[in-house]
Amino acid sequence: MHRFDFGTNMKYTRIMKAFISHQSAIEFWRIQLVLPNGDDQRRCKVVLPDNIPLIEKAKLSGLTSPLHIMLGKANIRRVRKDIKQHVFTGKTPVGCFIDIDNAHFVSSPEFCFLQMAGIFPLVKLIELGYELCGSYSLHAVNDLNMSARGFHIRDSLMSAKKLEAFLLRMSGVKGHQKAMRALRYILNGSASPMETKLSMFLTLPYKLGGYGFAQPELNKRIVPSKTDKRFSSKTFFVCDLFWPDHRLAVEYDSESFHAGKDQIAEDSKRRNSLTMMGVTVITVTKQQIYDEKEFEKTAVAIAKCLGKRLIYKSDVFASKHNDLREQLL
Repeated sequence: MHRFDFGTNMKYTRIMKAFISHQSAIEFWRIQLVLPNGDDQRRCKVVLPDNIPLIEKAKLSGLTSPLHIMLGKANIRRVRKDIKQHVFTGKTPVGCFIDIDNAHFVSSPEFCFLQMAGIFPLVKLIELGYELCGSYSLHAVNDLNMSARGFHIRDSLMSAKKLEAFLLRMSGVKGHQKAMRALRYILNGSASPMETKLSMFLTLPYKLGGYGFAQPELNKRIVPSKTDKRFSSKTFFVCDLFWPDHRLAVEYDSESFHAGKDQIAEDSKRRNSLTMMGVTVITVTKQQIYDEKEFEKTAVAIAKCLGKRLIYKSDVFASKHNDLREQLL
């Protein structure tokens, strides 16, 4: 796993604590990938500093300049090109920061989300929430371990339930209202950026440009019954988006135009097994998502399976949907 090296030979004239926040904290979590060991113990109650830390002496490899930090007083801010200073005078209960090495504290994923609610538009905030509650992480700008797929696989950094519990304790903080609104649309378990976009297109309400479908379960594990095991040797199947009440699975296929014969055959067997188990499978490709007309046809097919009547033939929806596509794609 990727780890930050904050240096063991830093020399301070006094202990200077740096509280890394906002965009820099997001970069940290995208490179760090995992919560530190003993996370429960490291989530500490802190007092924000009333002086600017000597961050130039800290080895914060991977974080781009300017470094975003939080301060406890407004009158201590100084003009610095290498530091973006955010002032937070409210309470910082347990859960706001995670202690990295007793000198550096990083905003927890939940606090990161709340901070970005004051900066990001709603759609981008929801997308960030999917990432933090999902099993992937986008590449940071200075990530030295970029993968060909364009993102890292990792365990989730938070859950929608944990985020809700945190936000309920932070009422009145800047961005709180938008964060609570975004929370309604965030689902746990997305495994890739394209799964997130697909889910958002399908489930966000009309007023945000989505098709307003009921929220599915993401990467749902389906275990065949004893009877169904006659049709497959697999002990379980994982479906990208699954609506259990309608036995509908929507699968994102990123390799449809590059799959070899063996993979095509395996995919066919998988679909046939799910069909025999009473699951309807609809496959969506990257090309379909990017082609507005093709994606509309897919949405109509999904609506039919869910028994939903789409209301999207209006100028208002068209404008909102175009805005959503602009932000996500």
